[in-house]
Amino acid sequence: MKFTIERSTLLKLLTHVQNVVEKRQTIPILSNIKIDVVKDLEGERVTIKATDMDLEVIESAAAKVEDGGSVTASAHKLLEIARKLPEGAEVEIALDAKTSQLKISSGRTKFQLATLPGDEFPSISEGSMPINFTLTAAELSSLFDRTLFAVSQEETRYYLNGIYMHEKGEGKDAVLKAAATDGHRLATAEVSLPEGAKGMAGIIVPKKTVGEVQKLVAELLEDVKISINPNKIRFEIADLILTSKLIDGTYPDYERVIPTGNDKFAEVDSDALAGAVDCVAVICEKSKGVKLKIAKNKVAVTASSADEGSAETDVEAEYEGETIEIGFNFRYLLDILGQTKGAKVKLSMLDASSPVIVTDMSDDAVTYVIMPMRV
Repeated sequence: MKFTIERSTLLKLLTHVQNVVEKRQTIPILSNIKIDVVKDLEGERVTIKATDMDLEVIESAAAKVEDGGSVTASAHKLLEIARKLPEGAEVEIALDAKTSQLKISSGRTKFQLATLPGDEFPSISEGSMPINFTLTAAELSSLFDRTLFAVSQEETRYYLNGIYMHEKGEGKDAVLKAAATDGHRLATAEVSLPEGAKGMAGIIVPKKTVGEVQKLVAELLEDVKISINPNKIRFEIADLILTSKLIDGTYPDYERVIPTGNDKFAEVDSDALAGAVDCVAVICEKSKGVKLKIAKNKVAVTASSADEGSAETDVEAEYEGETIEIGFNFRYLLDILGQTKGAKVKLSMLDASSPVIVTDMSDDAVTYVIMPMRV
């Protein structure tokens, strides 16, 4: 195996796969990446693969290939070498058949790395994917960006450790919906159901997978082909393929916690409310509780602590109902307000102990629900 590749191309490949490689592995080969080098009628290219047995990333790029072959070597060492080499450098990489070491050279700089055989590298991407559809980068980002913050961190409730994607509605009203909840707040977002997604079963995409896809979509800005079977999901973005196992569990009926009888509505500037909550939160960093007193044309935001003192401020609002006071975890409320894109949000309330719906008034495809807390 022997090929030459531009340093910038090599660095891009290694950067895209690095987060999939676990730093501490009981299985040594999982600390490596697999390098496949091919020269055929379709051209000359190198393919990099990394996996942690739950997530797999494969990406290809053009290279000048002298001899094909495959091998695995340390992902961390290869990335550090690529980072240290000068911009614009060409990198020659060859496998020494006698010593089984990977030789890396660029100008006067040479490295030799230990390897393990390429045919021993595991793969999770095999198997048919009966559901296939395409989303634009903007559509996929909307589904994931608006919901990821609400994913549960609690490992015992593993079925909440991801985003639930499912088909909803019929005919022209059919949508692809994403939902996430940690029991304290709920976030949902939707896009029109893409061709090919009809009939898909609900799936739970792990949080780590969502995070990796978000970074790749933001960088590559390409349409994303999505393929699904009962156990795995695959994202194809340009020359990169990311395959992930799904969370094996039953997602709860989250729609049951979305209240339907809330009859008090306040409209308020999103940035102003977020600023007010963030300001008084200085006093309640331990208790995390802030109180919103919604009265005619005003929302008063207060916080108090027996040890630290108290704080209060207010913002203008459009509200004509009876005065209502509701306590919230300020971090949860700020997370929701940070996701809204429009100038105003609408708070839909019933009483001090019932869930509150927060609606981005510029985007009816997104819904947030936050549970109150006693303050």
